[in-house]
Amino acid sequence: MYIMSLRTLCNNLRQLAVTNRQLCITHPGHGTNGFMSKLLLPATTTHCCGSNLGTGKHHDGSEVRQLHTTAAMERSKFIPFGRTGKQKYTVRPLPMVRYAGRDLDTGRIIHKRLGGGHKQRYRMLDYFREPPADDKVYEERVLDIQYDPNRSARIALVAGGNHKRYIIATVNMKAGDIIKTSGQVSRLSVTANEGDAYRLAALPIGQLVHGIPKYPGDHGRFCRAAGTSGQIVRKIGGMVVIQLPSKRQISVSDQCMVTIGRVSNEDHNKRVIGKAGRNRWLGIRPKSGLWHRKDGRHGRKIKPLPPIQVFMDKKQEGVHINV
Repeated sequence: MYIMSLRTLCNNLRQLAVTNRQLCITHPGHGTNGFMSKLLLPATTTHCCGSNLGTGKHHDGSEVRQLHTTAAMERSKFIPFGRTGKQKYTVRPLPMVRYAGRDLDTGRIIHKRLGGGHKQRYRMLDYFREPPADDKVYEERVLDIQYDPNRSARIALVAGGNHKRYIIATVNMKAGDIIKTSGQVSRLSVTANEGDAYRLAALPIGQLVHGIPKYPGDHGRFCRAAGTSGQIVRKIGGMVVIQLPSKRQISVSDQCMVTIGRVSNEDHNKRVIGKAGRNRWLGIRPKSGLWHRKDGRHGRKIKPLPPIQVFMDKKQEGVHINV
């Protein structure tokens, strides 16, 4: 009886067919052969044999019907964000596809300690603090300080003009504060408040900053985690040397826009996990239970600091001054 039921099930499954090979929606930046992209992003319509709900033709000439996915599956698509105008910026939390440590193309596990965890929604953060074109002071009001599950720092919802956006909050930032963005550079160093954005040429030596870009016009790339900040060490030849939290020093142009102050949630490294289940809430799987030899590979090593890494725009003419 079980054998006959299994044969019937197999015969029914052989009759199912997909006529359109372009139905699966691939993840942006990956090929159409990606296993995980076809698995995670469902198609809107498929075709199946044996009904009168729609008209279609199978490869052997038989009629097929159309099956439409539910609205919940349509909402599960991840909306990519970029400043190229392809997607519109929004402050609404967006659904996010989590790959659980698997490769997008092969579907194989490439990181063993990722997977599970509480559902999360993505907030679009704007890391650009560029001033207006006419070099006027642009002011924004902080509406709220919020928790973001995708990063260790807190985020601030700010509004200026006729739009709102999310930025990284500083330690003492609170709702109702007015933050400024200015590209003006004067002879004397400015006395900026926490959360304001200025060019490095306008700030004094010793100032704590975060959201440091590599080149002028780029978005903030360094010092974005909770409690981090960089310190201006010296200025020379149109370049500014900044010391990062790791004691490593970088040299960037003095026309780069940075944010004043230290990133919020400075006690993030002092939190107590308390139990193994909390790590599972965070999407962190446990280590292997196998015995591992302690070979001292991760032991303490005394090494000299690396040389200063210089980020100079390749399009800029001239010779860089060694610092």
